[in-house]
Amino acid sequence: MTETSREHARLPRRQLSFDELGLPLHEVTFVVVDLETTGGRSGQDAVTEIGAVKVRGGEVLGEFSTLVAPGQPIPSAVVSITGITDAMVAEAPTLESVLPAFLEFSRGSVLVAHNATFDLGFLRAGCAQLGLVWPKPTSVCTVQLARRVLSREETPNHKLATLARVLRTRTEPVHRALDDARTTVDVLHSLLERVGPLGVHSLEELLGYLSDVSPQQRRKRHLADALPSAPGTYLFRGPNDEVLYVGTATDLRRRVRQYFTAGERRGRVKEMVALSDRVDHIECSHPLEAEVRELRLLGAHQPPYNRRSKFPQRAWWVILTDEAFPRLSIVRTPKPQAIGPFRGRRAAVEAVEALQSVTSLRRCTERIPAKEQRGRPCAVYDLGHCGAPCAGYQSVDEYAPQVISVHDVMTGRGDALLEHLRAELDQLSAAQRFEDAATHRDRLANLVRSLDRGQRLAALAAIPELVAARPDGLGGWNFAVVRHGRLAAAGTAQRGTPPMPVVDALQASAETVVPGDGPLLGAPADEIHVVYRWLTAGDTRMVRCVTPWSEPAGAAGRWRTWLDRVADARTPYPAAD
Repeated sequence: MTETSREHARLPRRQLSFDELGLPLHEVTFVVVDLETTGGRSGQDAVTEIGAVKVRGGEVLGEFSTLVAPGQPIPSAVVSITGITDAMVAEAPTLESVLPAFLEFSRGSVLVAHNATFDLGFLRAGCAQLGLVWPKPTSVCTVQLARRVLSREETPNHKLATLARVLRTRTEPVHRALDDARTTVDVLHSLLERVGPLGVHSLEELLGYLSDVSPQQRRKRHLADALPSAPGTYLFRGPNDEVLYVGTATDLRRRVRQYFTAGERRGRVKEMVALSDRVDHIECSHPLEAEVRELRLLGAHQPPYNRRSKFPQRAWWVILTDEAFPRLSIVRTPKPQAIGPFRGRRAAVEAVEALQSVTSLRRCTERIPAKEQRGRPCAVYDLGHCGAPCAGYQSVDEYAPQVISVHDVMTGRGDALLEHLRAELDQLSAAQRFEDAATHRDRLANLVRSLDRGQRLAALAAIPELVAARPDGLGGWNFAVVRHGRLAAAGTAQRGTPPMPVVDALQASAETVVPGDGPLLGAPADEIHVVYRWLTAGDTRMVRCVTPWSEPAGAAGRWRTWLDRVADARTPYPAAD
């Protein structure tokens, strides 16, 4: 393998984000690739050579070239075209070692190929065969571009050799990968020069020029013109001023422009764009504020074209009922001690089933008074899963230990029930009942995960006020004032600005938050989760905190190591420590 490395210091080392697809063409890094193969069927035939040229702004940044051992004979007809023989590839590296190197070489770039369906099809099939993740890069096909740019009078066909002659490229294709990639670079540059006068100056516009963009999308592109290039939240509004869709972006103008280009392929969103009359926006200090505002706007307007977070209060919780013989109940409005929040009722049901499997809490829904009862117990008693307080077989005091054990695991004071569940898991595995063990493991893992998430969020909600800061990447700071888990104020201190006066001003002007009921003290589950994620990022600093931020010693967070082992697919189930 040979690789000519002329990498530019400014070369981006990450995949293009959706917001970055509007880059001017002279700032876009293209990797022009060509493959030679044993035939034309990806998944059956094999690659024999890869050649690629990395370019930006007309400058060559690097080249990649290698023969590849195909693992199968090269047909004589292919040898006559490419000149690549079995002897030439006998000592060549395999695709298993070549493909990861090429993916790294092209990472963060737009892939270009002449007949991209062919070349990218082989690369995608190679990733599938080797268990590699196909990065789904943005791609441009020079055949498709040539068909749009060149008329029939200018070229009889769109073969690479014909285009090289028509466009008078500096190189000519010879059916070798690197040479053909170099020719394709010249073809690409010639075609891009021709689309410039047509108003195609950015990658976004190039993709729109190549693809099918509806007339409604094109006509409404001006709706993004007045938006700033700043973080914030945007609202698409319909003909009656109704909110159709709410979103958030780090660059409002660039993000909203995407809805009017070929990059937007979602049918529902295209329908929404066709109905929209204007786009409102709220400029925000930093992305956390934008994300929180988006959640609040979704809850307030419930726009029809958003699919998530439109009903922030529709979480499910598991509680102990308030009666002489408490039972587990699934509710919408939680008590101060509860397990949750759960997005779906099914997850709450599984948590209840897990707890009931290691306790003798009653499962009937009738209300049982504290005084002595007389009656016949149900089948659950016969199965040994209930002490039958309904028939007077258990007093309130005898029933209480079961309630205390569940209450302890809810509040994080103890994890005895979790240990019992794991002991049952060990017994199932020892008995080689692996299917039952897997079901039991998943149920325990979901319960632990729900307890851990809820206890962490509840610990944050209990703090009356804290101030945190995160570097903005430009030498300044992004600040957040959080009160009872809600974002009360957000601001920035740009590089060179004294940060503490900004903190003082934010605290003085922050929203008043009156704590409510439930484990999260009234904070919406989605919002407090977003705030928690921002606060616990590795580069976030605590500036002020009125009370210590801590979690109960017996909280489910102690089980995180066990959860990590559950996630390891190579282990049938995690054994006890």
